[in-house]
Amino acid sequence: VYVLILVTSMVKTGKAFTTSIMGSNFYRRQPKAFVPKLSSHCSSGLSSGNNLCMYIADDGVSKVDQKMLQLQNKQVPPKSHNIDDAEAMHGMPWKTSIGSIHQISQENNEENKHKSPVDNGVPLLYMPFWEWQMSFMKDNLTNLRVVPCSDATIHRHDYHYNENRWKKARIVNLCFQSEEYRKIRMTYYDAGDKTQVFNCLWYPHPKYNLPVLGVDLLAFNQKKYLTIVDFQPINDKEEDHMCTYEHLLKPIRDDYQNLKGRMSNKFYDENFFFSDQMVFSRFEDQSIIYDELYPAFQRYLTTHVDLIKRNKPSESLGDMRFVLERHAAYDTYSAERDPALGLLSAMFGRDWSEGFMHDFLFDMSDNENEVC
Repeated sequence: VYVLILVTSMVKTGKAFTTSIMGSNFYRRQPKAFVPKLSSHCSSGLSSGNNLCMYIADDGVSKVDQKMLQLQNKQVPPKSHNIDDAEAMHGMPWKTSIGSIHQISQENNEENKHKSPVDNGVPLLYMPFWEWQMSFMKDNLTNLRVVPCSDATIHRHDYHYNENRWKKARIVNLCFQSEEYRKIRMTYYDAGDKTQVFNCLWYPHPKYNLPVLGVDLLAFNQKKYLTIVDFQPINDKEEDHMCTYEHLLKPIRDDYQNLKGRMSNKFYDENFFFSDQMVFSRFEDQSIIYDELYPAFQRYLTTHVDLIKRNKPSESLGDMRFVLERHAAYDTYSAERDPALGLLSAMFGRDWSEGFMHDFLFDMSDNENEVC
């Protein structure tokens, strides 16, 4: 997943922090890969995939070539914490917002003396989504393991966590691999009642020419909400994937009338890297989050994992290279248009934010001004 939409009618914070699935003209400029076309039929079975190192040094070799070498050499990512320890390292799942904590610390009167931070009315709206996804991955993915969000031998910065105490904003990230997925990244951004964001992006293992799963859930000032959940195509046509999939999503989307919005073409072209069955909505009624969005989110994630497991992985190096090239095109396309850089820079500094954008969020993206 990942994968976000810039909404001018929302507050400036929301305008800045749309962190994943935006577009540009880059897609049109991408050369088509001259590799054998993958089979277009669905099949059954799941074989054990090879591990992929997450991060690669800039030594003049393309990121796709380096990923292919890792595949061929069966390289494994550096050791990291076990899943529970990795999540707990920065206190996740958080129970109180940084905004709540700040409010308590500033109000020492008798009335607030025995009041817990959560009572001050700053909910972590999307934390149940984080918690459900963590549990779902543990129960349904094969050989799920934590991989570092950054590598100290390559990157100058640590991308697992950052915080601006003065402005009361914090961001936490986790990254995983499994036999089914080469990368699953999760991000929670908490800025109190000003902004809450849950973002995740699921990249299938390159043995699977299937869409990327992107999730972007945003809340601004507890008044404006923006929602995106999509099987994001990596090919021009749905039938160019290993298997068609939109027919699986339509019945789910049809069950939630408040989630059937359409994107504006003002800032991107929805024909690129978006499906026709994308869950998309802008709304002001908070009840929609748990009445409709939460079950739709669960059903989309479950369907994506089922889709992976129903298909037989390709053993062709040409097929895998093609998928990695499409992942690289997707990452560059997304990083080029992602407007989150402004907010991230204001909160955490330009240097950290540029590295975070290209070295973690979209680590296969081309970056002419790469900051490692």
